[in-house]
Amino acid sequence: DEGVHLWDDAILGHRRLSILDLSAAGHQPMLSPDGQVGVVFNGAIYNFLLLRRELEKSGYEFKSSSDTEVLVHGYDAWGIDGLLQKIEGMFAVALWDSRQKKLFLFRDRLGVKPLMYVIKNGELAFASNARALRAAGFCEELNDQGVAEYFEFGFLTDDRSIYKNLKKVPAAGLLEWHGGNIRERKYWNLASKIKDQIDFNDAVEETEKLFLAAVEKRLQADVPIGALLSGGIDSSLVCWAVAKLDADVTAYTVGVPGDEWDESLAAAKTAKKIGIAHKILEMSGDTPLKLEELTAAFGEPFACASSLGLLDISRTVARDATVLLTGDGGDDIFLGYPEHLHFWAAEKLAEKTPAALNGLLQKTAAAMPKVGILKRANSFLNYSFGGLGAVTRVRDGLPVYQKHSLLGERLKNVRLYHREIPLTSGENLLADFLAYDRRTRFIGEYLPKVDGATMYHSLEARSPFLDTKLWEFAATLPFSLRMRNRTLKAVLREIARRHLGEEVALGKKKGFGVPVQRWLTGKWKNDFERMMQDSELDKAGWIKSKNVLNLFNEAKKQNWAPRQLWFILVFEAWLRSENR
Repeated sequence: DEGVHLWDDAILGHRRLSILDLSAAGHQPMLSPDGQVGVVFNGAIYNFLLLRRELEKSGYEFKSSSDTEVLVHGYDAWGIDGLLQKIEGMFAVALWDSRQKKLFLFRDRLGVKPLMYVIKNGELAFASNARALRAAGFCEELNDQGVAEYFEFGFLTDDRSIYKNLKKVPAAGLLEWHGGNIRERKYWNLASKIKDQIDFNDAVEETEKLFLAAVEKRLQADVPIGALLSGGIDSSLVCWAVAKLDADVTAYTVGVPGDEWDESLAAAKTAKKIGIAHKILEMSGDTPLKLEELTAAFGEPFACASSLGLLDISRTVARDATVLLTGDGGDDIFLGYPEHLHFWAAEKLAEKTPAALNGLLQKTAAAMPKVGILKRANSFLNYSFGGLGAVTRVRDGLPVYQKHSLLGERLKNVRLYHREIPLTSGENLLADFLAYDRRTRFIGEYLPKVDGATMYHSLEARSPFLDTKLWEFAATLPFSLRMRNRTLKAVLREIARRHLGEEVALGKKKGFGVPVQRWLTGKWKNDFERMMQDSELDKAGWIKSKNVLNLFNEAKKQNWAPRQLWFILVFEAWLRSENR
């Protein structure tokens, strides 16, 4: 569905993927009974039935069974602050109050759904996607800092955008626009108070209870629901919970015969054990280069390689389902990445070392050879005595471009704050890293990958592990409990052990990989060379394509390309699509 509504001072427009109340009653923009308040909304309010009952008791009448109507009446009943405190879910919302001549833009607590805006000539324009704002003529010139950040990471964080003057409403952010003035604030922060005395078993039981509630909330839909199932812990737990709740959901597994990433046999075994309907989606490991789809799915250049696989998965699942449950988020809050354990160990060393020795040990680390086992020791000492600043400096981002003279004149003097974070003691390294990681990789890569790839194929992804109440509880658990006995994601592994068995609980994280660095020098090499020989990025002064091709020729000898070449290729394809 789609719709537009006009007032004297505002226009709201919406394209709808209908999930709840597929009838015309769920149409957006949705208006208050007097037509003075209008809402456009992307996402899902998971506790809308509870809030609806509360509003009905207060005398509000509902004309739809959509969660959108709760936003309209909830604003009238509780005001903007009361509404934000009550709603749970993933959402990007624009609410126009014509009586007060106020626009409110607000985004869910973790930032699952995107929301961005531009202020130009006294007007404010907003959208879910940068491409929409460019098409409407609100932004055009690329942002040097945004381009530099993209080259650093292969994605953009919420601190930057690819266009000048384009800004992003942050996670848990509320923007109020009135009379040409703007006010922004955060309405929620993740708790940081640790419960030192909590027992491991109590933590496991409370996590399980909250997790089951999170899955149940995400099963509300008037369309078919599917769930991704790999051989790993997180997606297996989602499917276990679905089966326990006796929901009508089909699990889908990507099968790549003969590929080291293939987990279809393990997933089939898990599906049979828990008793859930299961389909294996067989895909060829011989994937053609689909840059057109990658650039179309994401409004800014986005070089996350696994998004290619997720686009393929979404296209296939969308034939049978419109909502897809995923296992995203478990690693981020329950500590499932190897670096979490490394940083925690470095933090412990820093705690035991007298502060007076920090400078000496920083110099010692800097003087150590950076090869073999000494390279790992060097990194560990750097993390312990340089903290977060040492972690962000070790990334192979902009220095790779600078070493090979890949950057053009427009980026000749570029600097990024990511590489200028002060070197300090690593006594709080893991906490510092988790906060930084949420602002960068989590919000800039992990969440957009899933949302962009699924929504491109009219599929709504929902992850129980991104439940706010679950995050609020998990954030209070000590690191020593979340990585009990030096085991990553110990709490979730224990739940898996109890309900799915040792094999799933002890399984190593695999993920779905797309080896773009190998394919770039193999099956995709002609595409890369053709595009670099007539590069739009070079013409615009962003790169030096001659030097890029020199590096690529060296990479072909190794059958392995630096990921920075992949970033350049994706950006080249994105820029060409924007210039059409």
